[in-house]
Amino acid sequence: MIVVTGAAGFIGSCMVSKLNQEDFKDIVVVDDFSRADKNKNLEGKIYSEKLHRDDFFDWLEENENLVQFIFHIGARTDTSEFDVAVFDKLNLNYTKQMWHACIDYGIPLLYASSAATYGLGEQGYEDTHEVVDKLSPLNPYGDSKNDFDKWALAQERKPYFWAGIKFFNVYGPNEYHKIRMASVVYHTFKQVSESGAMKLFRSHNPKFKDGMQLRDFVYVKDVVDVLYFFLHHRKDSGLYNLGTGKARTFLDLARATFKGVNVKEEISFIDIPADIRDKYQYFTEANMSKLKSIGYNKSFHTLEEGVADYVGNYLLKDSYY
Repeated sequence: MIVVTGAAGFIGSCMVSKLNQEDFKDIVVVDDFSRADKNKNLEGKIYSEKLHRDDFFDWLEENENLVQFIFHIGARTDTSEFDVAVFDKLNLNYTKQMWHACIDYGIPLLYASSAATYGLGEQGYEDTHEVVDKLSPLNPYGDSKNDFDKWALAQERKPYFWAGIKFFNVYGPNEYHKIRMASVVYHTFKQVSESGAMKLFRSHNPKFKDGMQLRDFVYVKDVVDVLYFFLHHRKDSGLYNLGTGKARTFLDLARATFKGVNVKEEISFIDIPADIRDKYQYFTEANMSKLKSIGYNKSFHTLEEGVADYVGNYLLKDSYY
């Protein structure tokens, strides 16, 4: 039996799909299940039990001997949310409870960290443990993820296997419910479908021209392939970056989306909203050498390949992975 938290969300639901493809059907899906738009992500997927996140630990106490692995993907991921108490409850304290439970019951744990921990990248983008205390995230979301990483590394008692995965800019199917926090691919598709044009954020940093902000965009199918790798690896515990290792511009992303919908490019620029302007990452790029060093050798989709699959097989068909 495998547990996936955040199972109705973007990456969590894609992980359930990946497990089904690999013939895993005895899956416990955990979330709050209060949003109908998110619950669509689970339609057609095979799982054995559905639990509200508030009921999970009571259930685990009764069923821990059946659980083989926990993918703890559930989290509050809104970078524009500034209520620290929300992040303390859902991202920090809930994950600490998960950590202790996995120690007590001897269950391997993979949890979601984030590239938001790197802030402006002053310390680079290497997933070494030594740098974690020096990082300066730009918002409460990033703080919550880095605070847990710091806490986990400081613990004397740890699950026999654990991995904290620093997701970079993930895009792909099943993110329809994320609205403002959805990827630029999704927003480009929506705007192009409605108006034939796309508005990207203008640069407010003189080092970057408009549209030339760089991010490490990683396709969600590659993400779940890596998570699945850890299900069987179960050694080399620690923090791991999960991007492609190659930063690309927002212009590249938008142009690939226009190509996917076969519409002539029409791109203009608008100001970054004031509430996130001074918290905006202009460059991210994952150093992927650590993951490769433990034996992960599967290639990643290029930006063009990932966008073409996402647009052609999901967005244009309004379908789910």
